[in-house]
Formats: sequence, C-alpha cells, structure tokens
Amino acid sequence: MRYETPETAKAAAKLLLGAKGPAKILAGGTDLLVQLRSGMKPPGLVVDIKHIPAMCAIKKERGGFRIGAAVPSAEMGEHAGLGKAWPGVVEAAGLIGSTQVQGRATVAGNLCNASPAADSVPAMVAAGAVARIVGPRKRRDIPVEKIATGPGKTSLKKGELVESIFLPKRPPRSGDAYLRFIPRTEMDIAAASAGVSLTLDRKGVCIDARVALGAVGPRVILVKRAAKALIGTRLEDVMGVLAEFGDALSDYQNICAAAARPIDDKRGTKEFRTHVVGVLARRAALIAYQRAGGK
Repeated sequence: MRYETPETAKAAAKLLLGAKGPAKILAGGTDLLVQLRSGMKPPGLVVDIKHIPAMCAIKKERGGFRIGAAVPSAEMGEHAGLGKAWPGVVEAAGLIGSTQVQGRATVAGNLCNASPAADSVPAMVAAGAVARIVGPRKRRDIPVEKIATGPGKTSLKKGELVESIFLPKRPPRSGDAYLRFIPRTEMDIAAASAGVSLTLDRKGVCIDARVALGAVGPRVILVKRAAKALIGTRLEDVMGVLAEFGDALSDYQNICAAAARPIDDKRGTKEFRTHVVGVLARRAALIAYQRAGGK
C-alpha cells in the first residue's frame, strides 16, 4: 500500500487520478481504519490530506464559513463564530462517534463515506451547504445533497476529492437544528434523523425553510413539501401546521423504501422509522424556530 502526503489539493487530485487501483483519502481516518480492520482489501494508494493547509482551517468567507475537509468536528465545536451561526450543523458534527473520535472525524469524511445514517449530512443539507470539489484540472461547487448517490457511493469522479464545505451567510432571524434517534444512549448509528433550517420575517412568519431527513433512505432526503408546510406560518398551531408534515415524510419514506429496499433492520422497522422521523422533524422545526427568534 502506497502512502502519500501531498501539500496542495491539486497534487492530491493528480495522485488520485494516476492511481492504477483503488485509492482512498485519509482525513480523520475514523471510517477508513475501521474498514481496513474489518477485512476490506487494502487500497493501492492512501492520500493523506492533513498536510494541506487550506484543508485544515475554518475561514470566514462572504459572511459564511468555509470548513476545510481535514478539519475535525471537535474543532468545529470550539469555533465560537461557527457555533453561533450554524448551531444545528455544529451539534450534528458533535454526534459523530465518541469524544476521541470527534478529535479526528471530519464532516467531509462523514459526507464522502456516504452512509445513509451520517449525522452531519442532514444538518448540512438543511443548511444549504455547498461542497467544493477539486480535480486535476479544475474546481467546482455542488450542493452537499448531490454528493452521495447511495450507500457507500458518491458522485465524485476519478481524481476528484472534497476540498471544503461552505456554509452560507445566515439571513437575519434564521435558525437551524438537528435531532436523531438512536437505540442506545450513546455511540450508536441513527435509526432516523432530521435537520431543519428556517428564516422568519419581522413578524415571526416563516419565509424560507429546508428540511432534510437521514437514515430513512439510501441517502439524505431533502423534503420540499415539508418545507412548504412551514413557509407562511408562525408555527403557533404546531400540531395543525405540521400534520401535513408527517404525510410528506411518509410519502418520501415510501419512495425511498421502494427504490432502495433496506428499511427494516435491527435498529428499527420501516413503520417505526416513519413515525419517529416525523416526530424528530417536528421537534427540530420548533428548535430552529426558537433559535430564529420565534416564540
């Protein structure tokens, strides 16, 4: 197995493009090392991106934040500005594994591992996060929800890697939240999860929203119908406003189940997850609403 430590993103992309066999990115290594110890055939090339300065920093940009692909989730939790602007995203990153794991795990790695149950991804999708992809010739920006195409699969082409994640500038009176359900109290994979981001006008009426669900399909589901159910309301009559919310979640749940089939497992049945994800989405919407200044 060949191990390389490039000092630029372009150099990393060229190494990946030139690899003759399977190649892997090493950011935190919390997924890769587990996979290797579980019997996965070792890749012919491992590209360690922790020596690339731009990938190891959190920077303010155009009023938002650019998070390097090698920034651990623990560092995100210690960044006051990021935590204030996007508390839901930071909280989701803080749920990846144990305290020790969070010292190495990255949200870019969590995204590219393409697990349907990844904690940080629904929160990033709800936030409208954008991934910057670098290849041997050019960079391109795409929404985070377009990275994973199915369990363990991404839309990245040969020679491409995620360089950073950009969280946009928050409009005034905005809030976000992420919640999950796990069978155990700690150190478990989500059986269902939901991320919600919304913006209110001066009267407390929701004028924009994004709702993303995790662990209930082959990849994160951006539920536009649920977002429409929030827009134009004050969330005062929560149960009434969000009654349609559950229907939308059930519809999307059924679509995912029909397409991917893997809904029932040891962490929960299809029926259980359909119910729980609706409850989580409702609670996350309330938290986001309160964080945005709603009452």
